[in-house]
Amino acid sequence: MKFTEEHEWLRVEGDLVVVGITEHASEQLGDVVFIELPEAGTEVTKDEEVCVIESVKAASDVLAPLDGEIVEVNTPLVDEPGKVNDDPMEGAWFFKMKASDLSQMDDYMDENTYKDFIG
Repeated sequence: MKFTEEHEWLRVEGDLVVVGITEHASEQLGDVVFIELPEAGTEVTKDEEVCVIESVKAASDVLAPLDGEIVEVNTPLVDEPGKVNDDPMEGAWFFKMKASDLSQMDDYMDENTYKDFIG
């Protein structure tokens, strides 16, 4: 897994990259009450806003971590946004994308570096 400074995680599964927010981010947000997800088939550019998360404390944007195409979204999160608080690192992923250039992942932190970053 790789981690961004915006507290997103990226996991490669076959030829796709799965994207979600970290446990640390979900704890900082508090109870998530709303999620706006992108549409499958959307072409995105790295650092472009692709999701909106609203919690009882704040609203936050999820940025595209890589250039590519969103190929699948976790639509159950729209009806059950609280899953982000319950299982942010597995079941509450936001979207899967086909990256144009996987080498962009080299810009991100590994797990130990991320732990130091949030430490």
